[in-house]
Amino acid sequence: MPVKTYTWVSLWFLLTAPIILWDVGYCFMRPRSMEGGDLHWFWAAYSKYQTVDYVYGLPSFEKGDGFPNAQSLLNVVETTLNLVYLYTAYVTAWPPAPLIGFTGAALTLAKTLLYWAQEYYCNFCAVGHNSLEDLIKYYVLTSSPWVIVPALIVVRLGKDLVADLNFANQVSMKTALGKKK
Repeated sequence: MPVKTYTWVSLWFLLTAPIILWDVGYCFMRPRSMEGGDLHWFWAAYSKYQTVDYVYGLPSFEKGDGFPNAQSLLNVVETTLNLVYLYTAYVTAWPPAPLIGFTGAALTLAKTLLYWAQEYYCNFCAVGHNSLEDLIKYYVLTSSPWVIVPALIVVRLGKDLVADLNFANQVSMKTALGKKK
């Protein structure tokens, strides 16, 4: 039975991989990737963001906050799972591929919600200094897709996994009944 795939899920995994890896590079290469660093030219787009979200900026770096690199390490795990999903779904047609995609998306969703929850519970310690306009434009709008799309993927692939498990259970029950006769 071929692996059921969805173009929008596959495109999300494929198109976000280089973005995520670029972000990981920024975090792992701090302070060299930050404004004033010798490698900042490659991450010049972060000039504004490092002033919007202090987790990415100097305040977090100076206090030795491990969260940026910890979440970046999880980004590597998630992206690896997403790419493994693409390989196993399209190249090897391995039936468990949807479980791998589900897991990668669930990790992205959980980590992003944790990131937001951290802000809430620290009284917006890393983003509370922004104007409402900057907060919406540079924080809410840029991070919302990392909640919305993975949530949609979790729902879609989750429904498929449940359907497959229900089908396998029905086949198993029919087989067991057939053996009793």
